[in-house]
Amino acid sequence: MNQALLDKIETEQFQKGADNFSVGDSVRVHTKVVEGDKERIQIFSGVVIGKRGRGLNSTFTVRRISYGEGVERVFPTHSPRVEKVDVDRRGDVRRAKLTYLRKRLGKGATLVKEKESRVAKPVAAKPAAAK
Repeated sequence: MNQALLDKIETEQFQKGADNFSVGDSVRVHTKVVEGDKERIQIFSGVVIGKRGRGLNSTFTVRRISYGEGVERVFPTHSPRVEKVDVDRRGDVRRAKLTYLRKRLGKGATLVKEKESRVAKPVAAKPAAAK
């Protein structure tokens, strides 16, 4: 098939605002869970340790510590099962993948330096020189 035609079909499947987070952010992922004929929202919160793929095939991995055990879950970015992704904290990292967090224990496993908000400080006017 023609690549342009495939791209056009893919763009109809994209979710709006699905890419509002980056690696190192602490997020809460709201997922739809179907149990029998009932549907509910389940929240998985943790640190985004990686993103991969492009287009509809893109995924992101979220890691958290649950009862002393590390749990990772891979979510498709544009899945209809992913209701929304809330960003709790923005992380400031220098890596594309945070796989080194797997080796850490306790608070060090979830600790990612928080991104500082850069607010421009107003420049004070210089006092006029006395003549």
